[in-house]
Parts: sequence; C-alpha cells; structure tokens
Amino acid sequence: MITVFVVALLSVFTMSVVSVCDGFKPFDCSEIYKSGQTGSGIYSIYPAGNTPVWVYCQMISEGKVQDNGGWTVFQRRLDGRINFYQPWEEYKRGFGTTEGEYWLGLENLYQLTRHKNYMLRVDLEDFTGRRGFAQYSSFSVGSEAEGYKLQISGFTDGGAGDSMTHHNGMKFSTYDKDQDIDSRNCARLRLGAFWYRNCYYANPNGVYIGGEDSTIYAIGDVWYSWKNNANFGMKLITMKIKPVS
Repeated sequence: MITVFVVALLSVFTMSVVSVCDGFKPFDCSEIYKSGQTGSGIYSIYPAGNTPVWVYCQMISEGKVQDNGGWTVFQRRLDGRINFYQPWEEYKRGFGTTEGEYWLGLENLYQLTRHKNYMLRVDLEDFTGRRGFAQYSSFSVGSEAEGYKLQISGFTDGGAGDSMTHHNGMKFSTYDKDQDIDSRNCARLRLGAFWYRNCYYANPNGVYIGGEDSTIYAIGDVWYSWKNNANFGMKLITMKIKPVS
C-alpha cells in the first residue's frame, strides 16, 4: 500500500498522495489535471475499468517544450533502490514504489495508449547536474499478443538526442522472453528490459551504475545519443506520456 508520508531522501520530487472527488475515476493524469488538481503527486488512475492504478502525475514540465501539464509517469529511475532486472510478468504488471523508482506496467501502457493518442517525453539528468530531454509526438504500445510492440515517431530534441527511434516497431524483451532481432538475448546481455532491437540506443531499465564505468560495457541506464558512450549511466530518468492536444 502506498503511504501518505513523503520519503525525505527524494527531495528532487515533491511527493504527495492526492485524493480526488468520490466517484471520479480519471483515465490518466491529464484528466486529473483538467479536473483542477494541478499539484504533482501520487494519484490513482483507471486505465482498464474499475481497478485503480497508483501513479505519479507530473503536472508541469521543464525545458524548451512547454505545455499545460498532466503527464502520466510510467518509468522512473533516481537512486538505484529498485532492481529493474525483472522477468516478463513483472514488466507486464508493473513493479517498484510509486514514491520512488517504478515501472507502471506494459499492460497499463497498452490500455492507456489504445484509447488515446499520446506523446512521450523522456527527462534525463547526469551526475554533473546536466539535464536534457527528448520528446516524441506519437507513442503507443501494442497488446500482449503483439508483444507490446512499440510505435513511436515525431522526435523533438531537448538536448538529449534521439535514442528511441531506433527501437520503433520492436516488441518488448526481458531476460525470460527474448523478442529482439539480435541472435543473442539483449536483455540478458545488457542486464535490462526494453524494446530492444540489436541491441539498443536506449537502455533506461539497465543497471543503475552511478555514472561512467569503463570496466563494464553497455549494461547501465544509458541514453546513448546524449553522451555517444554506452558506459554512461544516468542519475535520473523519467519517462512519461500525455494525450496529444
């Protein structure tokens, strides 16, 4: 159960569990924002009927591309406390803690993106404090029968470069469900899980290695196009979606 108390060490985010009106079952964070709840925090959404899903809603954005808020965060890395080297069933249903690091779940992403047209934004920060982002005007995830296939397009550069277009059209892979096109198992090879091709330009679910480590290769939470180096792990990664206006 999500607790109402804020974890003090997560000072980089303003964490709070926010209640909404009885009977209101928002589909995503954008509907919460439109209802007048404009504070970032933890809310319940209903992407697949009457079952609530707890999620962090980021109601504002930073950087060159501004908008009216209401982002649904589906992936976040910030301190390495959660092990992201998880099997298929965990990535399907979601794992982690909404107060900190978590993955919302592939089935939730499918349910969200099958009903509305979404954009994706990826926010990054390295261990020197440098920030950047990448934004895509179209993002969707197919059904489990389709391997939760990724469809993405419409890149806008916020200083991070484009590491996602390489993964367009790929099915999701975990160490126990290899769906990439490489002869090897990319999830096992890169100690993560993602829409691998052969293998990646983005590995946000890789090992939280704490910066650059040249003694190991390409296993970190890497966004290759930013550093042009597969040994640089990010300090902060947030992946989030909102409906296209």
